[in-house]
Amino acid sequence: MILSMTGFGRAEASSDGVTATVEMRSVNNRFLEVSARMPKEFSVRENDVKEIIRKVLSRGKVNVTITVERTGESGVSLTVDEDLALQYKEALNLVRKGAKIKEAVSLSHILVFKDELITRNSGEDNFESEWKVIAEAVSNCVRNLGDMRRKEGGELAKDMRGRISEMNKLVDKVENLSKEQVPEERKRLRERIARLFENDEIDEQRLEMEIVLLADKLDLTEECVRWRSHSKFFLEAVNDREPAGRRLNFLLQEMLREINTMGSKSNDSRIAHLIVGAKEELEKIREQVQNIE
Repeated sequence: MILSMTGFGRAEASSDGVTATVEMRSVNNRFLEVSARMPKEFSVRENDVKEIIRKVLSRGKVNVTITVERTGESGVSLTVDEDLALQYKEALNLVRKGAKIKEAVSLSHILVFKDELITRNSGEDNFESEWKVIAEAVSNCVRNLGDMRRKEGGELAKDMRGRISEMNKLVDKVENLSKEQVPEERKRLRERIARLFENDEIDEQRLEMEIVLLADKLDLTEECVRWRSHSKFFLEAVNDREPAGRRLNFLLQEMLREINTMGSKSNDSRIAHLIVGAKEELEKIREQVQNIE
């Protein structure tokens, strides 16, 4: 099953006057990398958030934003770091003077840093109950993100199947043209040798040996067979239920190797034109594979 690494998810969960909202955005990345922004008092649970996500996703760079809203709070106290607030005020004053700003530093300027200055103390029971709400929202959100990545992956898979099918037809044409080359080159080689030796007797055995060597060089059957094998495994990986991004990338490199070999072995302009088209299609597939988990 093809999963895109690009997607968006959003979910909410509520209980006992607490509402947690979670948003996730993911882009392609070599490994799974999770970055979470959440209320300061829950920062100790960041690894738990990442663990929930790891159970669903295996690759991609995921940015998580968690917000918590409360109504009718009781048994909650706030602690203000006054020393840190004064340090922020002094730092802002230095910036103001350096930039020659006349406006004085106000409370609204300092409150920009409220998450660092104000600590919310809700008690162990409240903390655990609120964390359960957050965990539920995170679980629902990553499932929504996974659904979107799965849908986009389905579209990518459909497109790649179509491109591979067209390229298989192209390789068939290359193989047929390469087979046509051998008798044509045999005729041209005999004519060239006849012109060189004019009336001298031609060593037919040596000539046939040279033609066999030339035919082996021009024959692209082996490369075409390997291409079909790689493309078969590529389609199997596309249809597999397991994440296949790395496998597809490897197979794509092998397919490109065969195409390059075909291009280097042939001197037929028609084959050269087909090879250019094949490389263009492979590059389009490569761009898609980079975004697959």
